[in-house]
Amino acid sequence: MKKILLSAVALLMLFSCQNDTTEITPSADAIAKRGCASQEVLAAQMKADPSLALRMNEIEAFTQKSMLTGRLVNGKIEIPVVVNVLYRTTAENISLAQIQSQIDVLNKDFNAANSDFNQVPSLFAGVKANVEISFVLEAIYRKATTKTSWGTNDAMKIASQGGIAPTTPTTRMNLWACTIGGGILGYAQFPGGSSSTDGVVIDSKYLGNTGTAVYPFNLGRTATHEVGHWMNLRHIWGDATCGSDLVSDTPTHNAANSGVPAYPHYSTCSGNPVEMTMNYMDYTDDRGMYMFSNGQKSRMAAVFVSGGSRASFRL
Repeated sequence: MKKILLSAVALLMLFSCQNDTTEITPSADAIAKRGCASQEVLAAQMKADPSLALRMNEIEAFTQKSMLTGRLVNGKIEIPVVVNVLYRTTAENISLAQIQSQIDVLNKDFNAANSDFNQVPSLFAGVKANVEISFVLEAIYRKATTKTSWGTNDAMKIASQGGIAPTTPTTRMNLWACTIGGGILGYAQFPGGSSSTDGVVIDSKYLGNTGTAVYPFNLGRTATHEVGHWMNLRHIWGDATCGSDLVSDTPTHNAANSGVPAYPHYSTCSGNPVEMTMNYMDYTDDRGMYMFSNGQKSRMAAVFVSGGSRASFRL
């Protein structure tokens, strides 16, 4: 298991070098590998707003301090969710049932109530986590569009560009369901970004576990992965060869995994650890991911503590 020993200088380097990272982008015709644009969007936001790196460094320092001192949230954290549906076709105008199925998946995955949680290998049984955060669907807004795809430049969040502006994003998690394109299943804004673009975007073909949801990303885990980013989790491979995800109890991965790797799957990084391929923050198929770790739980909880970047969501 890796240890986190990041100085303020190292943190600055971590966030100021994000433009050098790349995402695995699957084919737009037949998506066989998970595509998440969160890191790509972060790089663009940091280029447009250099002060974002400083804010994220401050958030990271606060997170590490909160984790070390135990200053984490006690009590209930319930996230109100506003879903914004942008549709061109009837299929894209996803049903209430499909939207609610996604909320149900989030509640199961973040509360260790998912039926595949018991598949976590014994090697990781001691660190598998019940994050204890719940979600409630508060509102759905729908808007017809002529766009065939929205891309990752946040246009779906801007009314003047045909999108839907977020609803009270400091106390609501906004989720946009639309056709993203480019082989991207979804992306999220990390803590520290502008409230006018805060939230999670999921391609409507990969939202929930019913209706138009398309295999092998038809179990609602795209949103689980992206909400993890929204709560300050990094990809488990650290978006670099043998990189750090800033969590101490996840093994070092040499790169993203896809499909459903056979267990045990060994890393090529130092020590050749068994990779936690079933972690929600990898790139495996929906049926291949079914756990967060205790370290990830602590990292997520830190954003909700008093003074944290998402403390306004506390009940």
